[in-house]
Amino acid sequence: MPDILSIRSYSTKPVDHSHDYYQLVLPLRGSIAIKVGNFNGKVAVGECVIVRKHENHLFTAPPEARFVVADMNCLPVKIDSFDGVVFAINKTLSCYLLFIEEQLQQQLNLQLEQSMFHTFYLLLSEQTLMPKLDARIANAIHFIQMHVQQVLSIEQLAQVACLSSTQFKVLFKKYTGMTVMNFVSKLRMEKAQALLRHTDYPINIIGEKVGYPEQAAFSRKFSKHFGLPPTRFKS
Repeated sequence: MPDILSIRSYSTKPVDHSHDYYQLVLPLRGSIAIKVGNFNGKVAVGECVIVRKHENHLFTAPPEARFVVADMNCLPVKIDSFDGVVFAINKTLSCYLLFIEEQLQQQLNLQLEQSMFHTFYLLLSEQTLMPKLDARIANAIHFIQMHVQQVLSIEQLAQVACLSSTQFKVLFKKYTGMTVMNFVSKLRMEKAQALLRHTDYPINIIGEKVGYPEQAAFSRKFSKHFGLPPTRFKS
């Protein structure tokens, strides 16, 4: 079985089968109801479900739903050792799925398809694997990713999640293993690191793009996180 990516829809009637290769299903639009391993539920946009070799699975999906499906000879080590079935994917991989969809629908090019699969594999290897998220926490994480440059508060994010501040903090830590503000800070610092390395934005603009309008505050936070100031990292 070759390592291959495809865009698929699924039957509205239950289909039960297995295959001799690994398969990952990542929704682009809509969701899939799937029973596989110890999981029986829906997998939605922003998530990935793992179907292992020879593992029987049953699924249905609405006709308008679309998915990126990866048929794979092997899984990245981190995913192969994951004891769950469904995990949340990060913004980078989510964006890459849209590129995969567009490219596969426009052109036949084996070399590009192999390159896309290789990049997909590398992005999978970089995922921070968390169990399937409570939808309320998933909504809050999506909001953080989309508004990382803005001032974010526990109260605001709790409202997005439709939870009290106390409930939100407890659930967020349960699902991510991090406090809300540590999660926000980590996301901001990773984005700042990428912007420093890959763009020519001045440091003050990079600080603004990751939620620190004051350059001094950004420099202190970056230095604390990485052990060196952004001026040295950029050079």
